[in-house]
Amino acid sequence: MRANLINTVARAALSALIVVGATAPARAADALTAAATAETPYLTGLYTHLHSNPELSFQETATAARMATEAKAAGFTVTTGVGQKGVVAVMVNGPGPVLLIRTDMDGLPVKEETGLPYASTATGKAADGSLTPVMHACGHDIHMSVWVGVARAMAKAKSQWSGTLVMIAQPAEEMIGGADAMLKDGLYSRFPKPQYALALHDDNRIPAGKMSVPPYRALAAGSSLDMDVFGIGGHGAYPATTKDPIVLAANIITGMQTLISRENDPFMPAVITVGSIHGGTKRNIISNEVKLALTVRSYDSKQQARLIDSIGRVAKYEALAAGLPDDKLPTVKVVESTPPTLNTPAFAAKVQALFVQRFGKDRVVDLDPSMASEDFNAFGLADPSIQTVIFWLGAVKQSTYDAAKAAGTTTPSLHSSKFAPDPAPTIATGVEAMSAAALMVLAKS
Repeated sequence: MRANLINTVARAALSALIVVGATAPARAADALTAAATAETPYLTGLYTHLHSNPELSFQETATAARMATEAKAAGFTVTTGVGQKGVVAVMVNGPGPVLLIRTDMDGLPVKEETGLPYASTATGKAADGSLTPVMHACGHDIHMSVWVGVARAMAKAKSQWSGTLVMIAQPAEEMIGGADAMLKDGLYSRFPKPQYALALHDDNRIPAGKMSVPPYRALAAGSSLDMDVFGIGGHGAYPATTKDPIVLAANIITGMQTLISRENDPFMPAVITVGSIHGGTKRNIISNEVKLALTVRSYDSKQQARLIDSIGRVAKYEALAAGLPDDKLPTVKVVESTPPTLNTPAFAAKVQALFVQRFGKDRVVDLDPSMASEDFNAFGLADPSIQTVIFWLGAVKQSTYDAAKAAGTTTPSLHSSKFAPDPAPTIATGVEAMSAAALMVLAKS
């Protein structure tokens, strides 16, 4: 059954590549294009395996083992267990610069609803110890498949480049912790330290076969907050004898909206989202506590700090207005934070020019900066001399993209239970684009 599925996917991959080739701008095919095309059926089979078997942050045991196996098979020297689950693969190929290429590996606690024949039914252990469905809802399976393809392509093209290639498979990007864990475990002291670092991320805003290189701002700063809202519990039939934390939490959530609509400079993008709210045990019991989990996004460190402080202010004074005593005021804790992901402008301009030359202007598009966050920038912040670029890789099936555009709707976003990349053309484009960028950086002088 599994073999039949892989064969079916491989045939679909070849068909998709024929379509992409027919619609792409005319240009002379080169060895890199041919290599990416030839590898795509294998990489698409790898993708379906990874998609079916996601693992949560810092639990990527089987995933890391597969990445290590693939890198070893391509001829890299591989070290595992870096930053708990990270993989570092090194290929030294003469004198020259050191280039780092990163993929992330972790899935999300999401129950998949794509209806795909290879949809995930996996479960993982959540932070509280409970079992949760797991899905590659952010496309890290695409990233890993491209990473393997690039490793294989660069190993076969060793005569065309000189330098050192360090390919890393990072755990726990979704927790904003994996990059820091690898750095603290000696990534830049135990292994060659890069002058350049590259990464890509799939994107639901553009169809497969297209890409976008942010000139500077790529992804926002992100802070995860936990808020505990306290009350005085009692019987639901006698609310006058209580201080209801659910009503208070609702007022706090409503009050926080004005931090964006009335206190924030509209020319400085910012987002506050309450993604989780839990309180109460029974319909006729007013509880003593409600727990909220929030995310805050912006592109400016002072703005980010002001928003976090203002969230605490709104929570405090809503509680006081509700008549809570000082010992029952809400608490706000910053659980994790990451700075904005900012590309090195000169390096980004070179990558952009390369992609336009190789793929044509109509396949290299401009996108607004994303309010999503991630920790790739940590690899550059560890040493400001390191030049970094992350670029967007279109992942939506063309017909799906066209239908959504015609209907005035959007395609399922990253982190959606229905996010389903079009694997073959997405992977083929990613392998070719990232390999071309690597060959540019490591070109023989």
